[in-house]
Amino acid sequence: MSPLGPIRRTADAQADDAYLRELGYEPVLTRRMGSFGNFAISFSVISVLSGCMTLYGFGLGTGGPAVMMWGWLGVGLMVMSVGAGLAEVTSAYPTSGALYFQAEQLGGRRWGWYTGWLNLLGLLGAIAGIDYGAALFTGAFLNLQFGFVPTPGTIMVIYLCILTLHATLNLFGVRFVSILNSISVWWHLCGVALIVGVLAVVPAHHRSAAFVFGTFVNTTGWSSSVYVVMIGLLLAQYTFCGYDASAHLSEETTNAQVSAARGIMRAIGWSWVAGFVLLAGLTFAIQDYAATRATASGVPPAQIFLDALGAAGAKALLLVVIAAQLFCGNAETAAASRMVFAFSRDGALPGSGLWRRVHPRTGTPRNAVWLSAGSAALLALPSLYSSTAYAAITSINVIGITPAYAIPIYLRIKHRDRFRPGLWNLGRWGVTVGCIAVTWVAFVTVLFCLPQTRPETGLLSLTTFNYAPVALLSVLALAWIWWRIAGRRTYEVPAVGLPAGSPPAGSGNGAP
Repeated sequence: MSPLGPIRRTADAQADDAYLRELGYEPVLTRRMGSFGNFAISFSVISVLSGCMTLYGFGLGTGGPAVMMWGWLGVGLMVMSVGAGLAEVTSAYPTSGALYFQAEQLGGRRWGWYTGWLNLLGLLGAIAGIDYGAALFTGAFLNLQFGFVPTPGTIMVIYLCILTLHATLNLFGVRFVSILNSISVWWHLCGVALIVGVLAVVPAHHRSAAFVFGTFVNTTGWSSSVYVVMIGLLLAQYTFCGYDASAHLSEETTNAQVSAARGIMRAIGWSWVAGFVLLAGLTFAIQDYAATRATASGVPPAQIFLDALGAAGAKALLLVVIAAQLFCGNAETAAASRMVFAFSRDGALPGSGLWRRVHPRTGTPRNAVWLSAGSAALLALPSLYSSTAYAAITSINVIGITPAYAIPIYLRIKHRDRFRPGLWNLGRWGVTVGCIAVTWVAFVTVLFCLPQTRPETGLLSLTTFNYAPVALLSVLALAWIWWRIAGRRTYEVPAVGLPAGSPPAGSGNGAP
């Protein structure tokens, strides 16, 4: 290693801390994460081996292979636009608060307040969705290995153990988290290659390309193919969540204005490619479509592995997937805890003085870590009583976090004349890309709120009700109530106006 490397990193960290002070915050977190580590946390949170695998069964009945494959390509393109718009604003405001701080600076206190609550809801829901999905896959593995019969109670025990593991791992400092995320990148890429390679070579029978890219399946009960296609896009959109993790870890990243922005873009791009390869590999290897959908394990990819490879091969690949999901949940816990820390630093949460404390030795907001894990545990408790709870948890994640992505981008467009881009920017394409991003988010937010399965009786039931609108209205109501009770007095973000020292619009490094 060149002796100039540590010197350069120290200089970058000092410049980052100076810029953070210009934004109104005294640095208290430790900058031990480099550019690759920042990319790795968002890539790990997106986790195609978590999102695609967990929601694959949803896609099998909601449009089938054609919608999964072509929908992944189309949604990925739109998400790249959202990511680019968010990366540009993140470069200008690289703080742990991320979305809400950006909205605050560009739109004012109310914009920041509601964006923060939406973002927080989404991050906590993401921990719950990821780790509960890992618990389901762990239950499927134990079923194959030991004949274990998963029940809501046993899955909850597994889930709580996973939450505790992730909270504990996040107590050791950001450097350790960064190392785990770096391992996670290679685990995901090699895991996708292994799964697809084995499924391509071992099974004697494969589906045709016409089947994989042209078969439409509708088991939703809705007669409109257009409606089903739109609902089917949610598999990809559900998966493409969490890339704001790069922004939340920016106060612990060197050369943050560039590294955090690039981290967002690279995470989306690599996930786009890896997810398409994974979905194709799974779908080509389906042996019995109906049996895969109705699998007793409750996890259709596990049935694909079992039919194509036998019990031993299925168990081996399930372990690959479970490990990837554990990496994913650990990264999401880190991102959520930094959001809790930042929101508490600005007095937005009840008990903010407790949650904003940073451990003097590790430089980690340990109390924020435990609050994040504890909140995720509470969010999953309804799964003990309702079979639709996991869908509700997923809805909480996406309905909170997706609109929060668009708010800073919208405000950047609205105040384009006074927005000063950071070192990474889109130049003259910023407004155009931003408009595409905001339009797409508005479209998919409506999709999240639509019923996904048609009730047989024509009436809504617990098994067909879409909880996403309830989650959205609930968090907005909670935010409004807490604002009236205490928030308007305790919540205070530094009013710094335009970032000092920023380059003029259109300059800087706009390349991903």
